Amino acid sequence: MADVNRGKRPLSPFMIGPYYRPQITSISSIMVRITGIVSFGTAFLIICWLLAAATSEAAFGWFNWLLTSLIGDVIMALATWAIWYHVLGRLRHVIWDFGYCLDLETSEKMGWGMFIGATVLALFTFVVV
Repeated sequence: MADVNRGKRPLSPFMIGPYYRPQITSISSIMVRITGIVSFGTAFLIICWLLAAATSEAAFGWFNWLLTSLIGDVIMALATWAIWYHVLGRLRHVIWDFGYCLDLETSEKMGWGMFIGATVLALFTFVVV
């Protein structure tokens, strides 16, 4: 049967604006996906650093400069936060898979806890390491 309302309804529930109000649960879920991609990119950067160390002194010097410069420190700080956030997001999903904390109020608290927890854990990682 043809859909007669096709042109009159929003295209996606993820359209931020007049059709959809961002919620901490949806933003935290999207951020888990983004931090997973960032973590993969960070792993790729570290693998390139190791391959450069195995290849030549000039290549290793460039990658080592990149990772130990201010730019590298910022990249590694953001990557550390992303890894912690992704870990906490996966933990949240494991808890949900067991059927716990599924009510809206607890889910929102867990979303805020992920942002705060990742920040605290990233700062802790930099202080200890």
